[in-house]
Amino acid sequence: MIRVLLVDDQPLIRSGFRALLDAEDDIVVVAEAADGRDGVTLAQRHLPDVALIDIQMPVVDGIEATRRIAADPALAGVHVVILTNYGLNEYVFNALRAGAAGFLVKDIQPEDFLHSVRVAARGDALLAPAITRKLIARYVAAPPLRSDTGALAQLTAREREAVALVAQGLSNGEIAERMVITTVTAKTHVNRAMAKLNVRDRAQLVVLAYESGVVIRGGR
Repeated sequence: MIRVLLVDDQPLIRSGFRALLDAEDDIVVVAEAADGRDGVTLAQRHLPDVALIDIQMPVVDGIEATRRIAADPALAGVHVVILTNYGLNEYVFNALRAGAAGFLVKDIQPEDFLHSVRVAARGDALLAPAITRKLIARYVAAPPLRSDTGALAQLTAREREAVALVAQGLSNGEIAERMVITTVTAKTHVNRAMAKLNVRDRAQLVVLAYESGVVIRGGR
């Protein structure tokens, strides 16, 4: 059973999403909150698999709520998905930096919404390759480099290559083709890199790859 936390200051939005989720046999809404502060508290209490969090809320907004959840080791299994009315924008990117696994626009089709919740519950980032490329083009083109990139030294040459390809928006299958390896091996390289770099998912891997200089716009 996939356990979901809803955090949105609009009751109608919450009730609409809850109706969709509760109608599914494999999903249950464990709690609701109207602001980010209560959302974090409920995440700590219920340990949901997925936290659907609005990006703009009173008291504590979605970015700060995401940051608090991502910083709490006890909430490592909580996958934050940002809800937004505006699509990909700077607020969403800041939420990805803070630790979100991905984002959804609120006018998403019901079947796509349910599929996305299941994807997030599996621990996969809600960043399709096309979205990743758009993200890169708009917000990660020339970020300031992180001063501490020592963690990158832990990566093998193949893991570093896989990270660079993830950051270009390639799927595991595309990475496998580019590296002339199996898809399983490509996934293994990516997962090991994530573990060594202590990032929650592919979304954070993309951000770190660009901030640390593993890749630059137009190349590796």
